[in-house]
Amino acid sequence: MFRTENEFVRWLQRLPQYPGRRVRLGIGDDAALVQVARGNELILTTDMSLEDVHFRRRLHPPRSVGHRALARSLSDIAAMGGIPRYVLVSLAISRQTTRAWVEDFYRGMLALAKRYGVVVIGGDAAVVPGRTMIDVVVAGEIPRGKALRRAGAQPGDQLWVSGRLGLSALGLRVLKSRAGRRATEAAEAIQVHLYPEPQCALGRFLSERRLASALMDLSDGLSTDLARLCEASGVGARLWAERIPGPRIDDPDESLRLALHGGEDYQLLFTLPPSKASHIPSRFRGLPLHQIGEIQEPKGLLLVGRHGKLRPLEPAGWDHFQK
Repeated sequence: MFRTENEFVRWLQRLPQYPGRRVRLGIGDDAALVQVARGNELILTTDMSLEDVHFRRRLHPPRSVGHRALARSLSDIAAMGGIPRYVLVSLAISRQTTRAWVEDFYRGMLALAKRYGVVVIGGDAAVVPGRTMIDVVVAGEIPRGKALRRAGAQPGDQLWVSGRLGLSALGLRVLKSRAGRRATEAAEAIQVHLYPEPQCALGRFLSERRLASALMDLSDGLSTDLARLCEASGVGARLWAERIPGPRIDDPDESLRLALHGGEDYQLLFTLPPSKASHIPSRFRGLPLHQIGEIQEPKGLLLVGRHGKLRPLEPAGWDHFQK
């Protein structure tokens, strides 16, 4: 571990980062100073990552822990259609943690930050007797009036998702068992779980072109997050099971279950009027986009099964208060 807090701060200041041209004062002072572009609004989000809740040391390498901790907040910025700019990281580090673990944690975080053009500008650190806790705050920007919200979906709107859902949950299962899956499939699922990709470019595309009527990211599972979008918009939704893109596994029912309830996908869920559907490509920068249902006036979620059978869909994704 670092011998003193000053040694830790000096080490942080020396880390190579994306050059933040609008950072006036970064790590090392009482607070950071940054410039916000004229005509933009500030987007602020924060996410905690708790040891044995969001990550386990025997399953998640420290680079993955750093990557995932930042990816969660970047995905929140993507869900508003914004551009992430600055990061604040607060660490409550377990006394059992080694300096090598902390260094690899930051390497994972800063590698992702560099790719998305964001700068770590400060935070806080403490050493604690219990488990490690991480809090990441990300500040982003968006032109005034362009932010997308969960509220806004209207009856008749189409319901879309990006990517393939349920892979992260499958990856976690493979990490725990290391058995029962084909090697290529297991490797893809593990990669998606350990190093998820926030869809910031897609969020900006939907915002800049004023396509989406409502937008949010998928962090707790499609069934749970869609219920939140519908509640915010005061509507219901109908999903078609055959159109929901789940993992490519031999059991179609299990694939659907993982896609509906798995969580930690960090893909985007969005609605749009049918008149704008022709503006949505089948792939965005190589990422497949899928229409999976439609918004309806009666509240509640309905799932149309593979044989046309209609049944209510209950939210069964992740909920900290229920789990």
